[in-house]
Amino acid sequence: MPLHHLDYKTTGAFSSLLTDYLAQRPELQPYYHRFPAMESFAAQIEEKKQAYTPEARQRLVQALREQYADLADIHPSVAANLGLLEKDTTFTVVTGHQLNLLTGPLYFVYKIVTAIKLCQQLKEQHPQYDFVPVYWMATEDHDFAEINHFNLFGKRYEWTAAEVGGPVGRLQLDGLAEAILDQLPADVPALFHQAYREAATLTEATRQLTHALFGELGLVSLDGDSPTLKQAFVPVLEREIREQASNQAVQATNAQLEAAGYKPQVYSRPFNLFFITEEGKRERLEPEGDCIAVRNTSLCYNQDELLTLAQQHPEQFSPNVVLRPLYQEILLPNLCYVGGGAEVAYWFQLKQVFADNAVPFPILLPRNSALYLGRANAGKLRKLGLTPADLFKPLPELKKQVGATLGQEEVSLAAQQQALAAAFKEISDLAQRLDPTLVKTVAAEAQKVAGGVAGLEKRLSKAAEAKHETAYSQLTALKDKLFPNGSLQEREDNVLSILINNPQFVAQLQEAFEPLALQFAILEEE
Repeated sequence: MPLHHLDYKTTGAFSSLLTDYLAQRPELQPYYHRFPAMESFAAQIEEKKQAYTPEARQRLVQALREQYADLADIHPSVAANLGLLEKDTTFTVVTGHQLNLLTGPLYFVYKIVTAIKLCQQLKEQHPQYDFVPVYWMATEDHDFAEINHFNLFGKRYEWTAAEVGGPVGRLQLDGLAEAILDQLPADVPALFHQAYREAATLTEATRQLTHALFGELGLVSLDGDSPTLKQAFVPVLEREIREQASNQAVQATNAQLEAAGYKPQVYSRPFNLFFITEEGKRERLEPEGDCIAVRNTSLCYNQDELLTLAQQHPEQFSPNVVLRPLYQEILLPNLCYVGGGAEVAYWFQLKQVFADNAVPFPILLPRNSALYLGRANAGKLRKLGLTPADLFKPLPELKKQVGATLGQEEVSLAAQQQALAAAFKEISDLAQRLDPTLVKTVAAEAQKVAGGVAGLEKRLSKAAEAKHETAYSQLTALKDKLFPNGSLQEREDNVLSILINNPQFVAQLQEAFEPLALQFAILEEE
């Protein structure tokens, strides 16, 4: 598969914070620990080895085995990795994402493949250790509207669940088959149907689907919504209830980032915790007078009551975006977090939170980003005389480039306009000498003639374009196809838009991606 690479900055599609991070701008150094380069991992391994306890490892493996107990036919690669996680010489590379239906946008897949490929490369570099790719399932997220849809071949598929407001991972899949699965094209691979038709909850379906797609590559999926795992979070819960320390740390970091010219990505609250009610709703904890209230309920606890709850039933507490990364890193023997540009940005806000809790801050690796060019689109591109990198240019610039290739004459009457302006200047000077009252008349005529010439220029340009209208229409259609809604393909299209016609797509991604190259990839189907 032909590969092309671009600097992220060249694409024009990524934030200045991300491109400055990749350029290792010194003003960002205080907000991360080690830069994502192979030489950084030896020290990261040693640091995590010292911090991660046998008790934490035992708890993790116990929870994972419980979570995989209901999955039939665990792939040998996953079973092997579950066994490796019991050893103190095994570490993880983790990526996290919401439970998007049928994987949602393409970058869901790109995140996971990046983590898998990095684990393989780390094993080659450090053969005395083992490395397991982990998908952190955002099962506790309650923003159903963000995950209940996906786009495929220009059509939006959407599911309206009966119950919303609680952790989405607990959702029953009532009505999903009728709303989504029964409407899919006939050639959608059976594994996408099986994952949702055989599962009881969205968590189970997502685990089954990711296992079907990536089990051969050893991916382990972890659900943090677990009473066993929440026991590890008790010290953080106690500190948050007593001191609200995470908010203080994030607010201080936000002020520093803003002073350096970067806008903070996430908002911190006095309590960066949610409370899961008996009815299964996930609601914010907020200070209210002398107590700590559970928003949208009548529940209100004093500090001692909330501390007792945290100690006895930590599963009733759920971290928000500020504390979720900390919870993740407490649970896992993790070295590196793989995320998108927005995720890297909010992790930059959290370094002090990690320091306050004496938890090693992971290496932050931007996931591989890519544009996939199918065979037909690649052929159209070559026919237009363009390279894959040209696709990131604005459409008007591309039209000029294609026009030049096709021999279109560039129409410009600027020289004629200058000559006319000079002529009318002479006429105006003559009128000034002979009859000054005629100067305004000359100026009016000059403006009229200039407007007429400008109109002629537009008509001549359209005539020139009309000679190559077919090529321009193909170019516009190609841009719309590869940049749907003016956005990157990976942010809009679903993996099925490629996988249906190219069953080897995931394997090709694994071969093509170079996680530590830190460049945008363009994959061209042969």
